[in-house]
Amino acid sequence: MSLKEQIDTDIKKAMLAKNKEELEALRSIKSLILLAETEKGSTGELTADAEAKLLMKAAKQRRESADIFLAQSRKDLADRELFQLEIINRYLPQQLSEAELRKELERIIGEVGASGPKDMGKVMGVATKQLAGKAEGKMISAIVKELLSA
Repeated sequence: MSLKEQIDTDIKKAMLAKNKEELEALRSIKSLILLAETEKGSTGELTADAEAKLLMKAAKQRRESADIFLAQSRKDLADRELFQLEIINRYLPQQLSEAELRKELERIIGEVGASGPKDMGKVMGVATKQLAGKAEGKMISAIVKELLSA
């Protein structure tokens, strides 16, 4: 079952349960998918990789919005964003732990033959492709920088 079909099924369940907050979050995800499918130059169907990137971007936006709302003492709006983030996380692939991510990055560094900070671009190119949807770019970057500096 594709992500779009899964979202449609869950929208119907949320409508039957009269769960307005969940319904709003699911509709926002469906909207993102539809926009990506109808985007100029798109083939009409999203790959699993493209779906994961779309969800990661949406999750990052929700997380950043919640942080801003909390900084401005708007807990009501932050709670709404965090709830939507929770819904988005249901559809994201399982995120790697920091230890698993570090192990994967060490393997990639070995494959690429990186020896120092000057090779960060090479490592990041391979890492972002292989770990798409499994880890946040900011975390990948920080660990790569740390490993190459050591």
